[in-house]
Amino acid sequence: MLPIPDPYMFKDLLGFINIRWYGVIIVGAALAGAWLASKEAARKGENPNHAWDALFICLIVGLVGARLYHVLSSPANSAVNFQFYMENPWITVSLLGFQFQFPRVLAIWEGGLGIYGGVLGGVLGLLGYLKWRKLNLLKWLDIGAVGLLLGQGIGRWGNFFNQELYGFPTSAAWGIPIDTDHRLPQFAFLSPLTFFHPTFLYESILCLLGALFLVAAARRYHSRLLSGEIANLYLIVYPAIRLFTEIQRPDAWLYNGVPVAQIVSASILVLAVVVLWYRRVVLKQKPSAMDAEPAAEEPEGPQAPIRRKGRVLDPRESKSRS
Repeated sequence: MLPIPDPYMFKDLLGFINIRWYGVIIVGAALAGAWLASKEAARKGENPNHAWDALFICLIVGLVGARLYHVLSSPANSAVNFQFYMENPWITVSLLGFQFQFPRVLAIWEGGLGIYGGVLGGVLGLLGYLKWRKLNLLKWLDIGAVGLLLGQGIGRWGNFFNQELYGFPTSAAWGIPIDTDHRLPQFAFLSPLTFFHPTFLYESILCLLGALFLVAAARRYHSRLLSGEIANLYLIVYPAIRLFTEIQRPDAWLYNGVPVAQIVSASILVLAVVVLWYRRVVLKQKPSAMDAEPAAEEPEGPQAPIRRKGRVLDPRESKSRS
């Protein structure tokens, strides 16, 4: 059982600085994703610095997209919806002893980021960077996909510290407590000892396993994969995860009684499967030289192997025979 968390990593540091765990975890997740992407880039013979250079752009545009998705949504049984932001557009912020009004839609430290909006924004940011630097689109989408899923798995822990993304009441040993201030209206009058499904944890674990699967597939089957197919697999793996986790979302944004995230997930998953099938079966595409991983370079200098009649001799062996 996880305890009720303190949302602040540091509060009133130096008398005026407040640092929330939510922001720290989001930044840490982005850095972890960029690190994995840089490793994949190096393995594919690309400059790993591009992963770090693109990070800032993807993070900013992704945050904007994630926040817009959240603000425009209207979760069921939740007082925080699109109408709430329209009726309460400002919050009071204290900084350096001064208080001022700040737009609530920009107050991401309060929580509320829609992952599909974040993914769309991040991809748009990446596409802009790739066009600017004239880099291979499909290869870098593959590189970015593995880092993205790792970042999502880590970033979900921000929901834990904000006491959000929890499920229905449960008696399971891994249930988590939620204080009354953060409970949905239908759970407000339940006993303080009531525990809830840690939906954020389910998605975190599945995303981390999904990232491991993408990395393993990219490395083991690199000679058989087309450029863009790891990104295509991401569009199958993550929507499948969301189809499952939305079952434990009592605050899901609904359309005709169906969670919007499930509608979006099912649509993306089906489209991704069709694209995979179309490239492989209809177009009969096969991996080309551009899809193949670069061969490891042989060392140069005195330690370089010596080729003789189709054999590769160790330099020491050649000296002993000379």
